[in-house]
Amino acid sequence: MADMTKIKSVCVYCGAAPGNDPVYLAAAIELGRLFAHEGIRLIYGGGGVGLMGAAARACAEAGGMVTGIIPDFLIGKEQAFEHAHELIVTRDMHERKRLMFERADAFIALPGGIGTLEELVEQLTWVQLNRHAKPVMVLNIAGFWDPLLTLFDHMQATGFVNAGRPIRMLVAHHVRAVLPKLNAVVAPLVEGELHGAAEERVLDRM
Repeated sequence: MADMTKIKSVCVYCGAAPGNDPVYLAAAIELGRLFAHEGIRLIYGGGGVGLMGAAARACAEAGGMVTGIIPDFLIGKEQAFEHAHELIVTRDMHERKRLMFERADAFIALPGGIGTLEELVEQLTWVQLNRHAKPVMVLNIAGFWDPLLTLFDHMQATGFVNAGRPIRMLVAHHVRAVLPKLNAVVAPLVEGELHGAAEERVLDRM
């Protein structure tokens, strides 16, 4: 019997600001520590500020593995994270997103702004078009993502999302639910379904 596929790395999208509710920051720190304890590599945007910096710092300080990927023009603005085990500086945002996709087994969005939303929606689009099988999740801390979930329901109700091809997005309301939900999705998959021909088709278009 083949071994079940397990999540080994997760790309985290989140804000370069801490937000105005301390529960957001607490969740980012808890997630970083969880990844360290479970041996999950944290892939993220490379900054040292806001929720992104908090998650990466928590992971690194707990002995975890951190890969930061940041375009050169953001090194000063987002204070490139000096504790990342691997810090990759790219030429532009496109190269950054390509490498983040390539290195991740799954994607999770914490609270954030326009950039976080854009990265999340891009991954959902690729999944809906059956271009890859990597799970995509929002960590819906304190209902942060509720308005987006409502919008997605509205899109389907008004005929802009085919009911036969619904938006495939996981929702976790607590950090402790993240890995069980992600692993449940990838367990039936063979390794090549996460990284392989399907992934290459996406990379060719990024």
